[in-house]
Amino acid sequence: MFNNLFGKKEAKEKKEESKIPWIPLTSIEQLDEIKENSKGRTQMIFKHSTTCGISRMVLNMFGRGFNFAENRVDLYYLDLHSFREVSNEVAHTFQVFHQSPQLLIIWNGVVVAHDSHGAITDIDLNSYI
Repeated sequence: MFNNLFGKKEAKEKKEESKIPWIPLTSIEQLDEIKENSKGRTQMIFKHSTTCGISRMVLNMFGRGFNFAENRVDLYYLDLHSFREVSNEVAHTFQVFHQSPQLLIIWNGVVVAHDSHGAITDIDLNSYI
């Protein structure tokens, strides 16, 4: 009875699974790889604050709307609390003001679009892939 009333545990666990092929962004050296790889395929960096409810909400909304094949884009996930120096270098390398959550879209070594907070879900990702 309680399973039907509150939903089965298995259903909730499946709902929370991410279909996004995240690449952990954990080192400054990866930024050179991102710039180089952006010459042939769109690169994205999602900067996430693990202590911020708004960041979690935007990450979930982004995940629900993400529907690209793995071979069309490389999507990096940056936990900015665990990798603060990487986050700082992202801002410096790509000349964007640090925000969180924040999505950067990189093509040919430069940021072609970026936004933060709820505006992330307003970006038309199809126009950059």
